[in-house]
Formats: sequence, C-alpha cells, structure tokens
Amino acid sequence: MLSNINELIALPDNGIKMPVLFIGHGSPMNALEDNLFTRGWKNVAKEIPLPKVILFISAHWLTRGTYVSGVQHPNTIHDFGGFPKALFDVQYPAPGFPELANEIITLYEGNVKLDQEWGLDHGVWSVAKPMYPNANVPCLQLSIDYSRPGEYHYTLAKRLRILRNKGVLIIGSGNMVHNLGMVAFDKINEIGFGFDWALDINETFKRNILEGNHVSLQKYESIHSASKKAIPTPDHYFPLLYSLALQDKNEKVELFNDYAVGGSLTMTSVKIGG
Repeated sequence: MLSNINELIALPDNGIKMPVLFIGHGSPMNALEDNLFTRGWKNVAKEIPLPKVILFISAHWLTRGTYVSGVQHPNTIHDFGGFPKALFDVQYPAPGFPELANEIITLYEGNVKLDQEWGLDHGVWSVAKPMYPNANVPCLQLSIDYSRPGEYHYTLAKRLRILRNKGVLIIGSGNMVHNLGMVAFDKINEIGFGFDWALDINETFKRNILEGNHVSLQKYESIHSASKKAIPTPDHYFPLLYSLALQDKNEKVELFNDYAVGGSLTMTSVKIGG
C-alpha cells in the first residue's frame, strides 16, 4: 500500500481537502429538468471548489471484482428504457482520466483492475450534467463488486481518502431508500410523499449518519424492520457506504434534498466536509 500521498503523481497535493458527496440521483430525467433536486446539486457545486476530477461510485456499474474506468473519452451510457427520446439524445462528453485510474490500481496493489470499455452511466451523467453542465471536469468510475457485503465496500473505500487532498471530488450516486416495485406512480409528482415505512427508515439512516454510527449503516439488513422494503437489492445503497467511509473524525456532515418521492424512494443526499 502506498504510504505517502505524494507517491500519486498524476495529481499533486494542492493543500485543499475536497468534500465528499452522496447523491440521491432518482430518475435519469433529472438530467433534463430544472427541479428541486437538480437545484440542490447545482447549489452544492457552487459551494465547493472546482474539482480537478470526479470519481463516481454509481449504483449502475455492478461487477464481480472491482474495476476502475480508464477510458480517455468515455461514452454516455443510456442504461434504461421507457423514457422520452430526448433523454436518449443526451450526451455528456466529459473526458476521462486514465492516469488517475492507473494510480488507483497501484493504490490498491492490483486488487482493483482497469476497465477500458465502461463509459459514464446515468448514475454519473444525470448528476454531473446539472452540476457541471460544460462537461469540463474529467470523470471516472469505480465499480461495485456486487458479490460483497456492506462491510467490504466500506473498508475498500477508505484507501481513497488520500485523493481528497488532490482535488478529487468523490461522489457516491444511488438512493438510500429505493424500491421501484412499490412506487406509487399516481403520486410521483408529490414531492415529499413517502410511505410510513420509507419515511421511518430514512429517519433511521439520517440519525445514524449524523451520529457517525457507520457500523450500523454497514449492517443495513438489521438496522430497521423495513430494511427489506427499503433495500430489496443493495445496488443503490452501497454508494452511500463509499461516501461515509471517507469521513474524517469530527468532520462536518450535512443533509440536503431530503425528500421522499413516489412513496418508496428518498432523494436524501449527504455532504461531508467542505
């Protein structure tokens, strides 16, 4: 393991610690809309230093083993169906950053492997487009090894801490409560509408986040009686653990976009530091 942050040469230490974000990304239509959530993302982008590069951990890149994307010009992946053509026409031409991808591999002593095919999925560009509409910040992704439990992802993420001092904005992109099978589509436009169980477990998540109780959050299956409803599959939850693992002791934590949508989704997002 690299012991000195100066051993990472692609980005020198600039003396500024970047914040860490977890973004509740919701529908990919947010890439086209000016709404409460996209305005929240834009406000955060204005508040923090302009990153040199963004490393995303998205709910939509699930693998066996862990990979980092090393494409110089990542394509815009339209990994969904049933949406208007305008959404499929969206392109987000942010460059990649292969040099940093290679150094992340070194940082993990070869336990993270290089991928030279994956582009930017909608967990990335639907958030990055409102935040950085000029696509002028390089973006790359770290995949989620879907065969591993929450504790593994939390531990894995800790080695990324050194990147915060090098102008790297690390964003976990998912949703804390995410059950598409139970969405009340007749109330999808009622911002704040959540089933009682969804609101209750979201409060449990928030309380543990603000109290720094990361152990309970890693063991999400037993954190609440509604865990199976809120997290029927952990793809959208795991990115939260990557973000929380990067919090330093006594570092400030803020919540934003704290609303339920469609009964069984929450857009609650987290800003650490900054």
